Amino acid sequence: MAIAVGERAPDFTLPKQDGTQVRLSELLTRGPAIVYFYPKDETPICTAEACSFRDAYEDFKAAGAEVVGISNDSAEDHASFATNHRLPFILASDKGGVVANQYNVKKGLFGLMAGRVTFVVDRQGIVRHAFSSQLSSSRHVEEALKVLKSL
Repeated sequence: MAIAVGERAPDFTLPKQDGTQVRLSELLTRGPAIVYFYPKDETPICTAEACSFRDAYEDFKAAGAEVVGISNDSAEDHASFATNHRLPFILASDKGGVVANQYNVKKGLFGLMAGRVTFVVDRQGIVRHAFSSQLSSSRHVEEALKVLKSL
């Protein structure tokens, strides 16, 4: 089971698509964060999920939140993915799945691919919502927005 609601989200520092670093604790000084783990850039469901986050990005920003997508892909792959799909949010490279393991994100679909889990983390670093679904990519955005608006 992923990190539970009410638990402290593990802090992390990871390379972003532009080569700089993102640190969760720094993001939280400005507002809540939506941290979503996904299997792979440029795959159909991951692309649909990323585009759903893109399409709702202004709603997340209006609520004061930042979106961070995390996968095992390299920062260079993330840069290409972000450019190809006009993704305005942070994509972070978790080579080796260290941060995914800290969040206890389990592999999905019979252990064949990385998990797909979205966390809503409040400004104090507490997980307020966790949603896991390998196939229902748009629900990740819907669930996160619903919870974010209630914070």
